[in-house]
Amino acid sequence: MHTPNHSRRKFISSTAKAGVILTAGSLTGVSLFAADAPVDKSADTPLFDTAFTQQPLPYAYNALEPHIDAKTMELHYSKHAASYATNLQEAAKAENVATNKPLEEVLKNISKYSAKMRNNGGGHFNHEFFWKSMKPAGEGKPSGKLFTDIEKTFKSFEDFKTQFGEAAKTRFGSGWAWLYLDGSKNLKIGSTPNQDNPLMDVSDIKGTPLLGLDVWEHAYYLKYQNKRPDYITAWWNTVNWGAVQKRYGV
Repeated sequence: MHTPNHSRRKFISSTAKAGVILTAGSLTGVSLFAADAPVDKSADTPLFDTAFTQQPLPYAYNALEPHIDAKTMELHYSKHAASYATNLQEAAKAENVATNKPLEEVLKNISKYSAKMRNNGGGHFNHEFFWKSMKPAGEGKPSGKLFTDIEKTFKSFEDFKTQFGEAAKTRFGSGWAWLYLDGSKNLKIGSTPNQDNPLMDVSDIKGTPLLGLDVWEHAYYLKYQNKRPDYITAWWNTVNWGAVQKRYGV
């Protein structure tokens, strides 16, 4: 017959052994409670998740006036950007590209695809990115770490705007100006021709885009005619710095 003390010692011994088993399991990456533990997938979540279809404009056509007029926004979104989305879907079908995956998967290997895929995939991504980079009554400047890092990298926020503006003004013909993070996570300013962007493996500048400005004439010609610098100056009033800060991770 077992005494109460003997039973107690047996229980403590069994519990201790179970603790050793659990500890050993955790050391080998095995958890008896894994099924109940929350899984953090944030590291696997892509910064961008662009669909192959055009998404609704996040504001009315006239929302960015007087800086960008309603007619330009309407034509830019409903004609120019819409045609990129349509042509992209045609290219994806012809080249057997799975459209249930993010467009970025194609862009990072764009050298393997046709010119039609490059031009329209870039055009679609760039415009979807561009719409979200603007908002009615922009904040004027970022805050927190992004603002501090911009001033540290470019000497001052005004110097940053000047350098970015020069990249936009001096892009010959059609293209884009970018604020982006390079492979070493450094803030950089650059530009790309046509509808290329820093995500592409063929781009002269490579990295993660944070802010982009469309300097194709159809983005500004109705209001500013050939005065691209005036368009650039006005555009700063529309920048959605909250969206840029999210892309920067702050």
